[in-house]
Amino acid sequence: MAIEFSERIRRMPVYPVAGGYADEAPLVRLASNESPYPPLQEVRDAISRALPSLNRYPDPSNSLLRRRLSERYDVPASRIAIGNGSCDILLAAGEALLEPGAELVHAWPSFSVYPHLSAASGARAVTVPLDLSERHDLDAMLAKITAATRLVVVCNPNNPTSTALPLADIARFLAEVPPEVCVIVDEAYCEFNLLEDPDASIELLDAHPNLALLRTFSKVHGLCGLRVGFALCGSEELPRALDQVRQPFFCNALAQAAALEALAHQDAVIDRVALTVAERNSVGERLAALGIETAESQANFCWLHLGSEHDETEVMRGLQERGVLVRAGRALGSQTPALRVTYGLPEDNDRFLAALAEVLQPAPAR
Repeated sequence: MAIEFSERIRRMPVYPVAGGYADEAPLVRLASNESPYPPLQEVRDAISRALPSLNRYPDPSNSLLRRRLSERYDVPASRIAIGNGSCDILLAAGEALLEPGAELVHAWPSFSVYPHLSAASGARAVTVPLDLSERHDLDAMLAKITAATRLVVVCNPNNPTSTALPLADIARFLAEVPPEVCVIVDEAYCEFNLLEDPDASIELLDAHPNLALLRTFSKVHGLCGLRVGFALCGSEELPRALDQVRQPFFCNALAQAAALEALAHQDAVIDRVALTVAERNSVGERLAALGIETAESQANFCWLHLGSEHDETEVMRGLQERGVLVRAGRALGSQTPALRVTYGLPEDNDRFLAALAEVLQPAPAR
């Protein structure tokens, strides 16, 4: 007799993980929006100093990390939530806010974790197509908010399309959302967004107690392997509720030590963003030379359209055969052939572009 699972397991989609982790040969890994730059030496040293204390549990309240984040962002520590990556905070928000009969509003295509929130809780997912520029259509999202809406998620810059909205648009949107509806603005890639100062959105928190800005150390700080994210919130209620629904010690000791040290090196953030933007511009120009259309990226990755003449699966296979891993658009919600490609080191990007040019060449006439 087979094990009987809960109904929500049947509802929940499988997260579309990137491949290649088991490969022994060196690959160009441009599939997961990771930083190509390892943690700073000072961060690695901080991790090493924390190793002897691993026989003890980590600080369950993340008190020092929240205090340092409070000093960095000028948000009270009581209004800061820490997570085992920003996904942990998202999933906890779904558990704290959603239930059968409630509604979650989010754009699509967008971050692949969002459908898990409604599926796990039994809430109804209300998905809103992106606009013609592949950005969030905030007016259409507003029109979908009802008395049943508990949570709205705006991904800015949006994953997987790399596009971003100006802060003024977000501010106008928040002014129209009912105050009882929680709004999470997912800013995992905000440091790469050149439309305005990445910290400008923090000014919205005092005016909107229902708002949370979701951020992570995984991307620009290069700490994907340790998983630490945080939310800057407009009130104390959301962090308190998130902690209620999660297991204790959800942020490990090494992650806390690494994040604390990373915060002390904002100059490195500026340098890494500059390097990434330089590659973003270079890759964009070379893709255009290949006749490839891309969305306007404000992230550390690009969203490119292959056109109806190319088979997405065949392009993915061709790239992998050449040692290049990217993400297939179909797995991320695209209705047309597309790829999401992280900007890597210059040599990684060169290898990707050369491989793509080979794969897209028309087959020789026979």
